[in-house]
Amino acid sequence: NPPEALAQIHGSEQFPDNEGTVAFYSDNEGVLVLTAVTGLPVPDEECGNTVHGMHIHEGESCSGNENDPFADAGTHYNPGDCPHPQHAGDLPPLFASGGSAWDAVLLSRFGIDEVIGKTVIIHQKYDDFESQPSGDSGLKIACGVIAGL
Repeated sequence: NPPEALAQIHGSEQFPDNEGTVAFYSDNEGVLVLTAVTGLPVPDEECGNTVHGMHIHEGESCSGNENDPFADAGTHYNPGDCPHPQHAGDLPPLFASGGSAWDAVLLSRFGIDEVIGKTVIIHQKYDDFESQPSGDSGLKIACGVIAGL
């Protein structure tokens, strides 16, 4: 079956090779989120960071400014006003291999209709699942707007 919503991911000017999709499917248990991205930063050293935070943000645009290429994506989607990492938009991290990552997760934190028009952000660093308000996951390196299909 085709997804019910899809975000086309594109990288910032600093990470132009970053691209991919985040697809959203309804399931009896919640929403299945499938992510496939390429062009993630590849570390120079063997034990360098290959884990990237990923979140749904409340903003409806991937535009930004000189300091933050995706500033208009806003903050994490958090309609319940929960602490991080219990925001509705907090997703599992992406574990990259050679700059590519694929992930599938089943969540009951939101319905597809609730996130259409919101943005998906991929960060340069991993989410520590502790720091408030957003996990200290660093620069926003890629973004996509969730569109209903």
